[in-house]
Amino acid sequence: RYENPLYLAEEAAALDYIADGRVALGVSRGSPEEAERGWEAFGYTGSTDPRGADIARAKFDRFLDAVEGKGMVSADPTYYGDGIKLPVLPHSPGLRDHIWWGAGTRDTAEWAAEKGVNLMSSTLLTETNGEAFADLQAEQIERYRTAWKNAGHANNAPRVSVSRSIFPLVSDHDHQIFGSQAHSQDQVGRIDGLVSTFGRTYAAEPDKLVEQLRNDAAVMSADTLMLTIPNQLGVELNLNILRNFAEHVAPELGWKPNTEGPVTGYTIK
Repeated sequence: RYENPLYLAEEAAALDYIADGRVALGVSRGSPEEAERGWEAFGYTGSTDPRGADIARAKFDRFLDAVEGKGMVSADPTYYGDGIKLPVLPHSPGLRDHIWWGAGTRDTAEWAAEKGVNLMSSTLLTETNGEAFADLQAEQIERYRTAWKNAGHANNAPRVSVSRSIFPLVSDHDHQIFGSQAHSQDQVGRIDGLVSTFGRTYAAEPDKLVEQLRNDAAVMSADTLMLTIPNQLGVELNLNILRNFAEHVAPELGWKPNTEGPVTGYTIK
């Protein structure tokens, strides 16, 4: 809602070149709106949705066109002649395949599939039907992949990521800080005016975490698992959370170290 789609495309392409084609860019309508139609204060008008979803989707279409290198504005005929369209530069050819849409509903996931972008699904969905969060999210993923197949995209391998708050309890210090989350459950509440389902927090010893995550239908269905961590607690504590997960949980779920290239991480087999 707040972004200029052409400027965003320019920045994203420049960053992709700097990062040697490794950018993975997540885009969405935006977080719950604290200001009343706040995007209008930035000069963007025309939305009829109180959350600005319609203007965000229209901007996303324009952003994708720019990322694809399409002509976005008529050139000055004095310099280029008639009928010339100018693209946004720089243009990074591989960036289009590395764009993800953050979908908060099953219907939006299908829309993202039709657009031909990867799917990001967070720790909440702005809908509920009585099912467990993981099962509702797994259905979202299934509908996304079905819609992708039906759209007939040339790229037959879209990526799907889910986010989870996961805290391996390895030391007494871990138990002291995160142990109270061990019995966390899904919750239903309201966010941005919508009845929503919030996923549980996982906090347990590594062997229990492995079992719990294997029973999480969405985690098992996704290609990528993103960890949501409390960055306000400081760098060292966050590194400890990531290290504990990488060393004690990830390998048991089928991940293996990825040491190729400039960044060390984990990738699914």
